[in-house]
Amino acid sequence: MLEQLTSTESRTKSITKLTKNSKIFKTIISAIEDKKGSGIVSLDLRKIPEAVADFFIVCEASSTTQVKAIGDFIEYKVKELCGENPYKNEGKATGQWVLIDYVTIVIHVMHPEARSFYKLEDMWSDAIAQTHG
Repeated sequence: MLEQLTSTESRTKSITKLTKNSKIFKTIISAIEDKKGSGIVSLDLRKIPEAVADFFIVCEASSTTQVKAIGDFIEYKVKELCGENPYKNEGKATGQWVLIDYVTIVIHVMHPEARSFYKLEDMWSDAIAQTHG
């Protein structure tokens, strides 16, 4: 009986985590679209053992001001709608590449030159990619 309860609790926690992650994912995509981010691609990294997250979301913005605005808006909307703060964020000072880390989902908001130079989608080419927007 205890084993069965533990299994049920584990499934419930897994479903809750999946549902919460799904809500965060959708909120991030929506926030990027609201601030007119372009080239939105999500990379499903769950089947890649060395991956540091379950998903990367990559997008670009045409100016450093827009890069910062998208990053700030993602954090605002995820906090407002999902109650989550990022584990870490980087790059807001320069505005060329903002990284926002929610542990299972990592967002890369990039200036076009930075995106074409680093080619994250190519680096994680064995991930399942989906375009949004």
